[in-house]
Amino acid sequence: MNNDAFVAYVAAENKVEAKDWMPDGYRKTLIRQIAQHAHSEVVGMLPEGNWITRAPSLRRKAILLSKVQDEAGHGLYLYCAAETLGVDRDTLINELHIGKAKYSSIFNYPTISWADIGAIGWLVDGSAIVNQVSLQRTSYGPYSRAMVKICKEESFHQRQGYEIMIALCKHGNAAQKKMAQDAFNRWWWPSLMMFGPSDAHSPNSAQSMEWRIKRHSNDELRQKMVDMTVPQAEYLGLTIPDPHLKWNEERGHYDFGEIDWTEFNEVVKGNGPCNKERLNARKKAYDDGAWVREAASAYAAKKLKRAVDAA
Repeated sequence: MNNDAFVAYVAAENKVEAKDWMPDGYRKTLIRQIAQHAHSEVVGMLPEGNWITRAPSLRRKAILLSKVQDEAGHGLYLYCAAETLGVDRDTLINELHIGKAKYSSIFNYPTISWADIGAIGWLVDGSAIVNQVSLQRTSYGPYSRAMVKICKEESFHQRQGYEIMIALCKHGNAAQKKMAQDAFNRWWWPSLMMFGPSDAHSPNSAQSMEWRIKRHSNDELRQKMVDMTVPQAEYLGLTIPDPHLKWNEERGHYDFGEIDWTEFNEVVKGNGPCNKERLNARKKAYDDGAWVREAASAYAAKKLKRAVDAA
């Protein structure tokens, strides 16, 4: 198979499996995207993890603990999917630790109040769902199948976040409503940045869409998120922090203001509010867990030796 035949194959909605022929660029693009996705799930545990002990009730603690555990599982599914492309997990994790590999810019912002946990579930996981639902139809089979389970759990996370915002906005006092608005103000724009640069400035978008790795452009997904979220914010009684937001009858979509791409690029470069904190936390967790990996490897080697001796 050559590149033209491969493009025709995926255009016909066929799935590519690990042992199938694929262009080198397709493999490299998938490794980069899936690894970035896996890193984002694991680093994404950090902004919420420090709120587990501070959640306002036992019920809230249990729900948040379950969510953080889900994110760890998502990272595991995705690292496994990346490994089917011929890269080992240690390499991927090392690239994250040395700053070569990226993760979603959204996880480099601080969580300063309980309302942030609601805003993350509603907006961050909401943006993730908009992007990831289409990835259930991505052309690479192992990635597509991993996304089916992940999307089911992300839908729960989004509802959990929105339920927190309902509690604060609909049933809370004035201070709690103010806290919800403050969190919304801080997470709105970073959530829209999650979809990546505008199509005109995205170096990989067009090729990924031709290969059916991506099914929709960054701008299409971002517009869908805005259209979906505005009515939800109105129900909560929250003011969207965008003076340019308005319904465009002709387009049938909301118009919205320009994203601060300078901020986005600075965060991606490692200059966000929590970049260093997040990476240091991940490296410390990896180093502290070395004894677990060593013990597991030793056990597996011993078990294999017994099986060989028995044979």
